[in-house]
Amino acid sequence: MPRAITKVYRVVKTNLNAQVYDILKEMIADKRFTPGSSLNVEKLTQELGVSRTPIWEAIRRLEQEGIVVHTPHKSVRLVELTRQMALELYEVRETMEAMAARLGAERATPEIIARMEKILAEQTLIVNREDDVAYSRSDYDFHILIYKSCGNELLTEILEGLRYKALPLAFKLSPHYTEFLAFHKDILAAFRKHESKAAEKAMQRHNRRMLEIIRNTLWGVDGEEEIR
Repeated sequence: MPRAITKVYRVVKTNLNAQVYDILKEMIADKRFTPGSSLNVEKLTQELGVSRTPIWEAIRRLEQEGIVVHTPHKSVRLVELTRQMALELYEVRETMEAMAARLGAERATPEIIARMEKILAEQTLIVNREDDVAYSRSDYDFHILIYKSCGNELLTEILEGLRYKALPLAFKLSPHYTEFLAFHKDILAAFRKHESKAAEKAMQRHNRRMLEIIRNTLWGVDGEEEIR
């Protein structure tokens, strides 16, 4: 059995606060922390080779964005989404991602489309082996390309923030990876033809399916949380 490769997160000593913030977000996307778990500041300073100051500055920003919760003198925890929080997030994403897909299909360059094709080729292999961490990164990269292709910086910024808020879901998505890959392929097909309406509708179907999964999946440890 091949040995697992340990990912190394590196900091370059320029614009330190921004780099540490970006690395902590990357760690969250890589599922280094589970929903509700604590972030050990001392261990992070040792791993990244920085002082506490940029770590706490990054935590402050993540707290403002609703990604972590800091209880003074106690802990810093990754937010654990309730079902209602997840529903609200995906209701917003349904509208805004559909807009990004519509604009992106109109404006996508050959380079963007080629990168989307490469990601989905890799994603097919990832889905087959049900690799949660690799899928999370691949899914993030695919959606970020859609945001960047839309040509609207404000929309891109909002959507990037929403994606990080949605990461700490209380259940595994791996049973649905094949469905999501099919939605991604539909979006890519629309981008290739620059069919804005088709891209918009494919993205809507993607998010509406996610809303359906959230409503019908057992939530948390006992799966007993009710929808308000």
